[in-house]
Amino acid sequence: MKEISLQTHSRVEMIDITAAVQKAVGEEKIEEGICLVYTPHTTAAVTINENADPDVPRDIISALEKIVPQSANYKHAEGNSPAHVKSSLFGASEMVIIENSRLVLGKWQSIFFCEFDGPRTRKFIVKFLPA
Repeated sequence: MKEISLQTHSRVEMIDITAAVQKAVGEEKIEEGICLVYTPHTTAAVTINENADPDVPRDIISALEKIVPQSANYKHAEGNSPAHVKSSLFGASEMVIIENSRLVLGKWQSIFFCEFDGPRTRKFIVKFLPA
């Protein structure tokens, strides 16, 4: 298991963590298996989506702001209810196949850490399940 820290810079952002996850695969010398990428934060998430066009993450964030607006009649006193809702919509983890020591992702796919309550220091955990 490998724990990786990152610094986020905005209230809401999607950060490509694919290279960091692939580096962890190489460091652990995993040839085949499953890679679980998990974040232990209730106001963040992990997802896989397109990263070839930077407008895709921007569009996702824009759509989320419309679906889960910052200002609504939330009851949670901390003021970060939208972040909790967004985190639940995306989920805290993704699983990726590893083959020949490489993450098996589609041509346009990347793994993203989704920040919904930043900026702050965050972490994600990479766990390997051998084949």
